[in-house]
Amino acid sequence: MEIMEKAPAKINLGLDILGKRPDGLHELAMVMASIDLADRLYLEEIPENKILIETNKAFLPTDKKNHVYEALELVKERFEIKKGLRVKIHKEIPVAAGLGGGSTDSAAALRAVNRLWDLGLTIEELAALGAEVGSDVPYCVYGQTSLVEGFGEKVTPIASMPQCWVVVVKPRMSVSTRTIFAQIVMEDLYHPDIEALVSAIEDNDYQKMTENLGNSMEVVTIKKHPIIQQLKDRMLRYGADAAMMSGSGPTVYALCHKYSRAKHVFNALKGFCDEVYLVRTLK
Repeated sequence: MEIMEKAPAKINLGLDILGKRPDGLHELAMVMASIDLADRLYLEEIPENKILIETNKAFLPTDKKNHVYEALELVKERFEIKKGLRVKIHKEIPVAAGLGGGSTDSAAALRAVNRLWDLGLTIEELAALGAEVGSDVPYCVYGQTSLVEGFGEKVTPIASMPQCWVVVVKPRMSVSTRTIFAQIVMEDLYHPDIEALVSAIEDNDYQKMTENLGNSMEVVTIKKHPIIQQLKDRMLRYGADAAMMSGSGPTVYALCHKYSRAKHVFNALKGFCDEVYLVRTLK
C-alpha cells in the first residue's frame, strides 16, 4: 500500500536571534507559517529491511545525507522496526532557500510512517523525534502558524495568520544556514518585536501583522547577497503590503491582501528571477 503525505513550505514571519548558548547553538524566537507550495512524499513498505529514496531532482542525495532517510532510520531504530520503505520525493520547494524544504520533507515522512506503521505517536512525540533530525522539523511536523523558541524545539501553535497571497522569489544562488550563523555579530542585529507580531496574528489584524514582520538574519545575508534587498525593494515598489527574507535566505516573499496586487508583483518579478511562485497561506 502506498500512502501520500504533503510537505508544505514554511515562511518566517518573525525571526529574532536572542543570543548564543554555551553549546554553540543560537537561542531563537520565531513565528512561522506554512504556505501552499509543497513537496509530496509517497511511501510504501518493501520486504527488504532498508530505506530506498527516489527523487525527481538528480542533485538531491538519496542516502544518509538526506534528512528524510535520517528521520526514517531514527524511527526504525527507536521502535525496532525490521520492515523496509521505498520513498518517492516529488520536490516543488526550492532547495537551500530558507523555506524548510528538507525539514518539511522529514516531518512529512514522520507523519506518514506514524500512519503506515500504526505507531500511535502524538504530534508532540513526532515533533520531539523531529528535533533530533533538524531545528525546523518540529515546526514542520505541526505545519500551522506557531511561535517557535529555543533552537526550534519549542513549538506553540497560535491562531492561523490572516489569510493572504504570498509571492515567493528564490534567487539563483543558495545560502548555507550554518555559514550565515557563523557570521552573526550580535551587536549588529535588528530585533523584531515577536510579542507584537504574535498579538497581531491572534487579533487577526493583517495590517498590524505586516507592520511587525522582521528577520534578524537579513542584515547578515543581505551584506553577502545584495540581490535580497533589491528583491524586497522591487516587491514594495510594485504594491506588496510587506516583503521579507525567509529564514537565512536567500528566498524573499511578499504578502498581498488582494489577489490583483499579488498578481502584479508576481508578473513584475517573473522576468527578474527564474523561480517565482504565487501561492496562498495555509490555515
